[in-house]
Amino acid sequence: MSVLELLFALLLVCLMVGIGVVGLLVWNLSRSTDGHARDVAELKARLQTGGQSQESQAAELRERLTQTQSVVEGLRSAISARQPVEEEARASLKRLESVIAGSSSRGAAGEHILEEALRHLPPEMLQRNVWVGGKVVELALRLPGGKLLPMDSKWVSSVALEQLAAPGLDANRRAQLMGQVEREVERRVREVSQYIDPATTAPFALAVIPDAAYDVCRGAIVNAHSRHVMVVGYAMALPYLLTLYQLHLQFARSVDMEKLQSALIDIERQVDVLEGILENKVQRSLTVLQNAYTEGRQATAKIRASTQAVQITESSGETVSTDSPGAGDQLSTETLRLALVDSVQ
Repeated sequence: MSVLELLFALLLVCLMVGIGVVGLLVWNLSRSTDGHARDVAELKARLQTGGQSQESQAAELRERLTQTQSVVEGLRSAISARQPVEEEARASLKRLESVIAGSSSRGAAGEHILEEALRHLPPEMLQRNVWVGGKVVELALRLPGGKLLPMDSKWVSSVALEQLAAPGLDANRRAQLMGQVEREVERRVREVSQYIDPATTAPFALAVIPDAAYDVCRGAIVNAHSRHVMVVGYAMALPYLLTLYQLHLQFARSVDMEKLQSALIDIERQVDVLEGILENKVQRSLTVLQNAYTEGRQATAKIRASTQAVQITESSGETVSTDSPGAGDQLSTETLRLALVDSVQ
């Protein structure tokens, strides 16, 4: 083989090896391309799924926002529809308050409020339209002993009370309004003090005022005590009257010394009678029972002794019968007779 042929063969071998390497590279590149294609397809599928879920969530969120908006619109319409009703109710309340606090009917309205607060009391504890000193008090409490406690409801100026309830009120204005309320309460206290009559009523009377006025007129309440008038709010009227009635029932009764002495004598006499019963009847019964118990014990002892004697007699009879039958019969008969005599005794 010549050199050229060798070179040609070597070149052919190199060419075949190069072709194999290129084929291997192409095959690896094709596999890598297929893997990348699969990854891209999977990523695309994931992106499509995520997009659909995001779209569904966005749609659900939009739906909820729509529902919330509709609810808010309903609330807004309900509030708008309710506002005229509230305004009308507020106006009606203002008119009613002006009627109660600004006309001659306020006294009757106050009495109705007081009666409503005292409606849980028994009817026999209250008396209405009582004449005291030429004046009529609409309500009075019957106290133990027959006397009455005059009660009157006094409705003070509601305009001042309304202004005092306003938030952010100036201190000087508040002091001015409080002084106005206190002066009104003092004037009402003077009116209530005219219902006191020592012959028919208690030595003091009760003035009932609105709770808002009671909270701002403490000075007038203290000064009312000098006129023998107690001032309470509507909410305190019932517990105050119950406490007063209980204290009067416990401490305000007069004691008749003659009746007390006769009652003590009667108690002493009954105690003597009780002692006589205990000594004559109960003690005697106890003695009889003790005697019966002693006699019973004695009878049981005799019965037990007789039983034992009979048992001894039977055993002795068995012993004697082995020697002389006639003597055994005579001994057992005599022993039995003696045992019966002892039991009878």
